Amino acid sequence: MQQVPNAEIITIGDELLYGQVIDTNSAFMGQELGKLGIRVRQISSVSDRGAEIVQALDAARERADVILLTGGLGPTKDDLTKHVLTEYFRSELVLHEPTLQHVEAIFARYNRPMLEVNRQQAYVPRVCQVVPNPMGTAPGMWFEDRGTVFVSMPGVPFEMKRMMTDTVLPRLQEHFHTAPIEHVVVQTVGLGESFLAQQIADWEDALPPNVKLAYLPSLGAVRLRLTGTDDGQPDLRGRMLALLPALREQLGTHIFAEGEVKLEEAVGQLLRERGLTVGTAESCTGGYIAQRLSSVPGSSAYFQGSIVAYHNDIKMKELGVKPETLEAYGAVSEATAREMAEGLRQHLGVDVAVAASGIAGPGGGTPEKPVGTICIAYADAHQTVSRQLSFDRGRQLNIEYTSTAVLNLLRLSLPPIV
Repeated sequence: MQQVPNAEIITIGDELLYGQVIDTNSAFMGQELGKLGIRVRQISSVSDRGAEIVQALDAARERADVILLTGGLGPTKDDLTKHVLTEYFRSELVLHEPTLQHVEAIFARYNRPMLEVNRQQAYVPRVCQVVPNPMGTAPGMWFEDRGTVFVSMPGVPFEMKRMMTDTVLPRLQEHFHTAPIEHVVVQTVGLGESFLAQQIADWEDALPPNVKLAYLPSLGAVRLRLTGTDDGQPDLRGRMLALLPALREQLGTHIFAEGEVKLEEAVGQLLRERGLTVGTAESCTGGYIAQRLSSVPGSSAYFQGSIVAYHNDIKMKELGVKPETLEAYGAVSEATAREMAEGLRQHLGVDVAVAASGIAGPGGGTPEKPVGTICIAYADAHQTVSRQLSFDRGRQLNIEYTSTAVLNLLRLSLPPIV
């Protein structure tokens, strides 16, 4: 069995440590390396200080076969990475003529004068192999030293991603002759991580030794990721997919998709298959359910619109909620949510409608209806279904969990294809 190379990712920049910039580069690199069969063992962030970059490099090379760095390659004084690497590999900076021509062409294209600091970006350590940067002015650098590969790339995400895709990933695959790791993802909703693990414990225990299961929880949902490593036998992916029927039998409708599919995408596909239109009536979620539905490309085929009825007057005027319902049960009640869904269906002329009304917090709760009390509903021509839920996770998370619960109710309540 081929040994799996180890990788380490180092992101450089004070802005990362201060929280001024969110590191999305590491997630992208980790995903892409995994597809090649290269395992990321550690991710770290360091400041724009030469000594700390060197310490990170020394530590990383003890653990990893390949070290990927992003950041610190710009033209300003705080961009130290290239100079640190030049000293680290006991080299000197030399002009790379193709890079200079590339930088000059960029400035000419935008009719801007090229400063000396921009010209300096065409200087690279003599011992490196240049990684072209078609999206920017700072080239990447590939080093090989005592059996370890070092690759330095800009921190700008779209520049780094293009360099990874065009050059770095193909070269890594060729260098390490990797056998790709296989991933199979199953999307579940409606069961918490611990309950899910308990329900499929026997199935998980029976997995082959070269297949590992990871639980990746999110808001009201859990991604199950199977990772298979090469065991010398043919058709690894096919053998992994053959494990799924038993999982489906265990989890039933808690599985909403296989692969990297969002819940709103899965719901949209179900609506397309049935030729149905949908709308949302929202109070506490403030349009968040509509935003998720409409975020899917092509959602205009089924998503018609939304009414955010935050005030009771709007619930009555626009959705037809009866005053006596509000008086008897309150705005946060299954009765009100049902009338909201039914009223929206009539008002917009959609086939199906969903509704949510609740107390997102932090204030507004009562002993009878504390913060996090949420009522949701679904209505079509044949049935109206409602649920009362309780979330106590803070205002924004309450809203996000509610949207997942509503989308799942919609998924489970749709009529069968006829």
